[in-house]
Amino acid sequence: MRLFLIAVIGFFGFAGAAQACPDFRIWGNESYNASGSQLRQRQDFRVVAGGENYVWDCRNINPGTDRGAGYFTTTPDFSFDLSNMGGLQLVISVTSRCDAALLINTASVNWYYDDDDNGNLDPRIVLTRPANGIIDIWVGTYDGEYCDAVLSLETFSR
Repeated sequence: MRLFLIAVIGFFGFAGAAQACPDFRIWGNESYNASGSQLRQRQDFRVVAGGENYVWDCRNINPGTDRGAGYFTTTPDFSFDLSNMGGLQLVISVTSRCDAALLINTASVNWYYDDDDNGNLDPRIVLTRPANGIIDIWVGTYDGEYCDAVLSLETFSR
């Protein structure tokens, strides 16, 4: 009986670990309020890129963009409460010391992923019609490594 209990506990323990994924229901490690006009001047945020969750093992995440590899934390690195975004596009990019990846969940609950669109193995996502509300951002890495990175947000007129 004891062996059976150990086996059951081990099974559910490993199953729980396999289920860890980026979760937009958790508030980001850092949170900010920002308006479209404030972001006309680029804002930079330091972060450690990386994570333990391989994004394509997560069934709840289905970006309509790139499909490259990426490892991300469960908790978003950042949550932004955006306002006055009408008529603007939002550019979200990363510069890093490694092969960074970017994962975003928007206020309209759409997922976006990118690996290399900022050049030099760094990601960039342009939201052409960003909604007002909460946007969660994860800065991960392509290969599961960790490194220093800078997240940048900037708005432009459409």
